[in-house]
Amino acid sequence: MTAMRMLRSGGCGMSTVVAKVIYFGQQPSTLLVLLGLVGLVLIGRGWRRAGLWCAGIGVGALAFILAVPVTQWMLLPLEDWYPPVREMPAHVDGIIALGGAVDPMMTEARGAPAMGGGAERMMTFVALARDYPDAELAFAGGASASFAGSVKTATGSRLSEADVARMVFAQLGLTRPVVFDDQSHNTYENAVFLRERVQPRPGSVWVLLTSAVHMPRAVASFRRAGWDVLPWPVGYMTGHTLAIQYENALPVKLGELDMAVHEWFGLLAYRLLGRA
Repeated sequence: MTAMRMLRSGGCGMSTVVAKVIYFGQQPSTLLVLLGLVGLVLIGRGWRRAGLWCAGIGVGALAFILAVPVTQWMLLPLEDWYPPVREMPAHVDGIIALGGAVDPMMTEARGAPAMGGGAERMMTFVALARDYPDAELAFAGGASASFAGSVKTATGSRLSEADVARMVFAQLGLTRPVVFDDQSHNTYENAVFLRERVQPRPGSVWVLLTSAVHMPRAVASFRRAGWDVLPWPVGYMTGHTLAIQYENALPVKLGELDMAVHEWFGLLAYRLLGRA
């Protein structure tokens, strides 16, 4: 039985749904807002002491996040884990871009390819494809873009990140063949499924493109799957200057908090599960 079949037969679909439910329920930003709202409800119902405690903790935490760049401090170690590539490799056998940069649901809703905050990896992928015309190209992004995994198009077919990536690459002028993984639900499956499809040669040089904050977990997953990739982080969210660390408003900082918690706990969970 192949690694892909083993993962599918092991109930990975159900575990993915459970993981997403847990993640959405444990987003710090959501919990802080809910804590403040619960406090107001308790105060309104006469539970003044408990309500003030809840509201105070929620509002106080939001004020702290706004006043202190703690979210940047949480993200910095992840983004500094692998340095940016300063010198182009002399030879590259293959280039991989991980999903997360495209939005299948918005693409389906509007009928045009939509990208989110990770657009840099798509642009860099196309640029590197032009710099290394003999390199194999691969995109790993299956059903992980939304809670449901993918959305149904008007024709009843499934729309995955790989489907949207094909549209984006075509618009960016990329005409070379690309190997697409459109079945995976998480980073570890990206590595396992794509390795099985590509069958990289021992010692070959494969570039891995993903956001800098996600790179530690991505590289660990690929290496655990037996694929020693070259990290090429893009899409940075942090900086080492106070000007950058204090630049963002509270909604952006809450997004940074969710991202930091997601990646740190994801890295821990992958190591406990033997995926990294």
